[in-house]
Amino acid sequence: MICIKTEYFNLNRILLFAIGLWPYQRSKFVRLYTILCFGILVSFVILQLTAFATVKCTFDLIIKVLCVTIFFTITVIKYNMFWINTYRMKNLLEQLQYIFNELKDENEIAIFMKYGNNAKRCTAIITSFTICSIFIATLIPVWPQIFDIVLHKNESQPHPTIQLVPQYFNQEKYYYLILLHTNVVICIGATTLAATGAMLLGCVICGCGLFQVASYRIEQTMTIKMLKNVHLKNQTIIYKEIIYAIEIHHKAIKFTEFFMSTIKDSFLFIIIIAVISLSLNIFGIFRDAAHGNKAGFLLHVLGLCVLLVYMFITNYAGQEITNHNNYVYSTVYNSKWYIAPLHAQKLILFMLQRGNKAFHLNIGGLIVASLECFTTLTKASMSYFTVLYPMYQ
Repeated sequence: MICIKTEYFNLNRILLFAIGLWPYQRSKFVRLYTILCFGILVSFVILQLTAFATVKCTFDLIIKVLCVTIFFTITVIKYNMFWINTYRMKNLLEQLQYIFNELKDENEIAIFMKYGNNAKRCTAIITSFTICSIFIATLIPVWPQIFDIVLHKNESQPHPTIQLVPQYFNQEKYYYLILLHTNVVICIGATTLAATGAMLLGCVICGCGLFQVASYRIEQTMTIKMLKNVHLKNQTIIYKEIIYAIEIHHKAIKFTEFFMSTIKDSFLFIIIIAVISLSLNIFGIFRDAAHGNKAGFLLHVLGLCVLLVYMFITNYAGQEITNHNNYVYSTVYNSKWYIAPLHAQKLILFMLQRGNKAFHLNIGGLIVASLECFTTLTKASMSYFTVLYPMYQ
C-alpha cells in the first residue's frame, strides 16, 4: 500500500519540518522551535515599524518601510495560518490517504499517482526557485565585499548598506548582528512561502486527481459496449459504477471545500496585502532605477517576481479545480446517457443538476481564484502604482 505522505509529500515534509510546521511528530521541542521561528519573523516586522517612532517620516521612508513590512507580513500570516490549522492539514492528508486506499481499479490508481507525481514535481520546482531567491537575497548585501576579495583590493571599505533594514540603525556598529538577523528572516520567510505554498498546491493537484477519477468512472460506465448489452447483470454493474462515480465526485468536492475552509480567511488578507506589496515593489523598482540604487533595484525585482509567481500559482490552481469539475459534467453530458436504463438515467440526473451550480475556489466570499482573477489583481496593482508614482514626483 502506497503512503501518500512519503511518496508524494516527502519534500513538503522536509520543508515544513525545517520551519516547525509539519503536522506530524509534534514534540515539545518542535513546538518550541515553531514559536522561535514565528518570533523571529514577527520581530523583523516590528523592527521595520519602529522607524516611524524614531525618525521623521518622509515619503521615501514610508514607502521603503511599508514595502519590506508588508512583504514579510505575508510570511507571518502564512506561518500563523499553518500553525493554527496544523491538525486540519493533518486531516487533509489523512483524507487523501483514505480515498486513495479505497481505489481498486488499476487505471484509477494510475490517474491518482499521475497527479501525485505532478504535485511532487511542482514542489521540486518551487523549492529550486526558493533556493535561488534566498541565494540572491542574502548575497546582495555582501556582493561589494566579495568583488573586493576577488579583485584583491586591500583598501578598507565601509560595510554596504543592508537594504531591508531602515538606515537610521547604526549598521556600521552592529553590521554583522543585523546581517545575521536579516538573513535568518529571509531564510525562514522564503521557506515559509515555499513550504506552505507547495503543500497547498499539492492538495489542490490531488483534488484535481479525484475529479479526474470521477470522470474516468463515468466514461467507463457509459461506454457503448456496456449500454448496448443491457441485461440484469449489466444493469447492476451500471448502477454500481454510477454510484461510485457520484461518490468519488462528492468526496472530491468535500475535500476541496474542507481545504478552502482551512485557508479562505487568511488567504483573503494575503491577497489584499499582496496587491499592495506588488504596487510598492513596482514603485520601488522605478525609484531605485532613477537613483541608481542597484542593490535596492534587485531586491524589488526579486520581490516582484516572487509575488507574481505566488499570485499566478494560486489563481491557476483555482482555475484547474474549476476546469476539472466542469470536465466531470461535460463527460456526463456527452455520454450516451439517454440510452442507459431508466434508473441509471435518474442517477445521472443528480450529477447533471449539480453541474448547474458553478464550483470555484472561493476566497473569503469575495474573490474567485482563476486566471481572470490574476489578471484583475495585476491590473489593480498597476493602477495603484500609477496613482502613487506621480505623488512621489
